[in-house]
Amino acid sequence: MGQTLYLECNSGISGDMLVGALLDLGASQDTLSNVLDTVQAEGFDIVYTKQKRSGLECMDFDVVLDADHENHDHDMDYLYGHLQEDHSHEHHHDHEHTHEHEHHNQHSHEHHHSHDHIHRGIKEVNEIIDAAKMTDRAREIAKAIFDQVAKAESKAHGVPVEQVHFHEVGAIDSIVDVIAIAVCIDDLDITEVIVPKLYDGQGTVRCQHGILPIPVPAVANIVADNAIKLEILNVRGELVTPTGAAAVAALRTSDKLPDEFLVKKIGMGSGKRDYGLAGFLRAMIIE
Repeated sequence: MGQTLYLECNSGISGDMLVGALLDLGASQDTLSNVLDTVQAEGFDIVYTKQKRSGLECMDFDVVLDADHENHDHDMDYLYGHLQEDHSHEHHHDHEHTHEHEHHNQHSHEHHHSHDHIHRGIKEVNEIIDAAKMTDRAREIAKAIFDQVAKAESKAHGVPVEQVHFHEVGAIDSIVDVIAIAVCIDDLDITEVIVPKLYDGQGTVRCQHGILPIPVPAVANIVADNAIKLEILNVRGELVTPTGAAAVAALRTSDKLPDEFLVKKIGMGSGKRDYGLAGFLRAMIIE
């Protein structure tokens, strides 16, 4: 029959926030860990914890990178240091972990040399997705999400899709996030996804291409190509990541909530960057 998912993106959306929300909704952590154990890339561990955001308990899905693969994705000084202003937002690497919720996967596959993510294109990403052991439906979803990113980057850089070199989105943490989203959506048997609109911030953010305006070009292209409504909040910072936007574009079946519905279950996925907002993605299974 399939379930209907409603995503409320008031604090934005990123890949890890979506995975956290889906796990909190009841997607199997064991199923996910088993798939991620078969991802042929090195330099990452998975940590599952419960975190408090705005005083509420959220599921935190963290792809922890080793020193060779670290890409500063959650480092506020790196992302916004160029603004020369003190927004006094520490980034969230210093939150207390509640160890009883932790679960690590060790990944020591040696299929790629360090810094390989700089050279990954859609072909290499699809090879990693193909080599991982997951259902056909999960594989299809993961590829559909990456296709959205590839098309958006192709448009932004003016090169054919097969020549796009993913930078941040080709880093292993983003690939793991996308595979994890696909596995969890499949595990929960979600067939309808309602996302009324996305909320992003403003200003600029540093990435491997340099300093970019927010919404970043990949996100702007994804929302433009998929007619996704966007609201810009009075917040300096990137609330919607390319992975988050691509997941919405690939999964969304409607932007209209029914006039009334039953909420069967609620999941909260924790964000890693502090913008002074609620800091979580709320997901509901509705009927």
